Amino acid sequence: MSEIKYFTQEGLQKLKDELDDLIQVERPRIVLAIQEARDKGDLSENAEYDAAKEAQGLLEAKIAELQELIFNARVLDESKMDTSKVLLYSTVKIKNLKANIVMTYSIVPEKEANFKEGKISINSPIGKGLLGKQVGDIAEIMVPAGKVQFEILEISR
Repeated sequence: MSEIKYFTQEGLQKLKDELDDLIQVERPRIVLAIQEARDKGDLSENAEYDAAKEAQGLLEAKIAELQELIFNARVLDESKMDTSKVLLYSTVKIKNLKANIVMTYSIVPEKEANFKEGKISINSPIGKGLLGKQVGDIAEIMVPAGKVQFEILEISR
């Protein structure tokens, strides 16, 4: 049995859209490439055919992976989330005590992480270091530059 993964409605929809694109657009494109390569003659020495078949195998593996992920996905009801401590899908305002910089991050699953959007993975050093902390707590987190202390200023959903 596969592991259950939690997503926002938006995150799950992105996965469904990606799966739909792979099935509706990419799969027919690869089938066409295989047909065109097959039409060129001897398959034993046809690099285009081999490449297209390999691409097909990778695509089918990606489709199967996404189908399993979506099948085991659960959508979190954000309205019922506890905001007394940092959890998955919390939005956290933190202050880097050394640099005196205030930042806001959302803690999300790895598949939804996007640093430019302020979404950090729950598996990242900062994500792991903030989990379970409450407003006013100091989280000491090991990052590539060394240990950094962050004060939790605010938690929301």
